[in-house]
Parts: sequence; C-alpha cells; structure tokens
Amino acid sequence: MRFRKTQQRVTDPGRVMRAAGYSLSGLRAAFRTEAAFRQEVIVFALLAPLGLWLGRDGVERALLLGSLFQVLIVELLNSAVEAAVDRVGRKWHELAGRAKDMGSAAVALAVLLAALTWVLVLADH
Repeated sequence: MRFRKTQQRVTDPGRVMRAAGYSLSGLRAAFRTEAAFRQEVIVFALLAPLGLWLGRDGVERALLLGSLFQVLIVELLNSAVEAAVDRVGRKWHELAGRAKDMGSAAVALAVLLAALTWVLVLADH
C-alpha cells in the first residue's frame, strides 16, 4: 500500500508543476540576491548566441553552451551552500569558511573549464 502512494506521487502531474515552480523561484532568488549570478547570466546571454553561431556541429554547440550552463549551475550550488551556512550562523567558523571557499573554488574551476572549452573548440576552426 505504501508503495502505491509513493508511485502515485511520482507520476502526479501537479508534482512536476510544483517542482518547476520551485526551480523558477530559485532562479529568481539567485538573480535578485546574487551579483555574481547576475553577471554570469549576462555573460551567458552574450556568449550563448555566439556559441550557437560559431559551433560547426551539434557537438561543438553542446560543448560551448554546456560549459556556459555549467558555470550557472555551479554558481547556483555555491549560492545555496552560502545561504545554508549563513542560516546556521553569521559568526565565523573554520568549517563555514572552508565550505564557502570550496564553493568559490568550484565556481572558479567551472569558469576555467568554460574558458578552456571555448579556446579549444574555437582554436580548431
């Protein structure tokens, strides 16, 4: 009986709509409160059409756009970590600082990967 209830919830179309709403709320919150996310969205908006135009085939376009999406995804995760750490407390703690630094490092690596992807794909033209 318990399995049926779970199965019904998984296939509930309303669940999909609620999940989409939560995702849109998260994007709006990040755009409203995170300057870095806004800057990365602007870079995405400028480079995405260029990536579609410069990519010679679907694979190149996927690499160029995917690397840009990856930066946004990692920034969202970094912002979520920072919000959770700040929720626990504003007082400095070594583990809190380490978590925030690791999130920042993840964003830096995503940006580096995006830049490297663009250089390698476009250098082959």
